[in-house]
Amino acid sequence: MNAGLELNNVVDQNKKIHPHKFNLWVAIGSIVMMFAGLTSAYIVKREQPGWTSFLMPIAFYYSTAIILISSVTIYLAGKSFVERRMIRYRKMVGATIILGLVFILLQWLGFRHLWVTGTTFHGSGAGQFLYIIAGLHALHVFGGIIALVILWFRARNTRIRSYNRVPVDVVSTYWHFVDLLWIYLFIFFLMVQ
Repeated sequence: MNAGLELNNVVDQNKKIHPHKFNLWVAIGSIVMMFAGLTSAYIVKREQPGWTSFLMPIAFYYSTAIILISSVTIYLAGKSFVERRMIRYRKMVGATIILGLVFILLQWLGFRHLWVTGTTFHGSGAGQFLYIIAGLHALHVFGGIIALVILWFRARNTRIRSYNRVPVDVVSTYWHFVDLLWIYLFIFFLMVQ
């Protein structure tokens, strides 16, 4: 009877979500609500007189491709971690970091193009919303890059061998989320421009 109780206890523990994963999902829910509110406000505000639209900078198309590739590299990093292929894991995390930085650079170049061409902040509510929405997304990507850098340094530490999968899963899930969020925002701005 005692063995049955222990087995039930193990099964119950396996059904519970790790606190870090739970916190991540709460944060993701909050971020989704924030961006849903911002994109909804964009739709409402664009009906006002004097609203001018903008053309999506070509750099945003490139950044979309880069962030999709980064989703593949973080997936491969997680797979390598599970397989205990630590050298490949470090390389894939490093590649994801670089792709994330390239994404932010391309976003900056896109905004710079909008600024130079006078598309934004000259009576255009669309441009102001674009700066706020895409800028907030870039901040979330930067936060993901910081988490990736921490994972990369932990993987480089040869004195401590931790095969705890939770941090890898949390960062990977977050990274896929910011990738999907950008795809949503990109399609949204293409449809409303």
